[in-house]
Amino acid sequence: MRRTIKSMSKQYEQQTLEFVEKVFTEYADQTEGKLVRSLVAEIRSKHYYLPDLELIMTDENDEVIGYVMFSRFHLEGKYENELLLLSPAAVKTSLQRQHISKELIEYGFTKAKELGFQAVLVEGNPANYQARGFRTAADYNIFPGKSVHLPAIECLMVAELSENALEHIHGYVEYDCYKTLT
Repeated sequence: MRRTIKSMSKQYEQQTLEFVEKVFTEYADQTEGKLVRSLVAEIRSKHYYLPDLELIMTDENDEVIGYVMFSRFHLEGKYENELLLLSPAAVKTSLQRQHISKELIEYGFTKAKELGFQAVLVEGNPANYQARGFRTAADYNIFPGKSVHLPAIECLMVAELSENALEHIHGYVEYDCYKTLT
């Protein structure tokens, strides 16, 4: 199967909304699918949005098979030009465990670093992200705030895009800038 990574363009906007909703509905339920779709639409409408870092992978038929979105993020009003949030990440259910998200995330890291970003935050299962270089954010003095509800502290992770990038970045993660998440 031929796979191609592309940055977001107008022709894929609607298809990717439907794609993330379907993947998250299959993974969890319809409520989760609609929530993630709303989050993508909301991020696209805000100044945090970076079209170059909303990435898709397509197959030989130009169908979307993978998706990741990196957007600007701040901690307590700081670091917006240095810090990114990786959310959401989705892979077509029948193609999971074939390194699609790995390729998209690593490609995103390269592009983010070229754009001057220093680190990436993600919330999720540590087993899914540690192999990509993510570590527990609390180890770097980045903690979940009141609007972040985690099953365990280890589920909030961060990855440095360059050595010692997190030496000066610290604070509390809040999702209050997104109505979808509050």
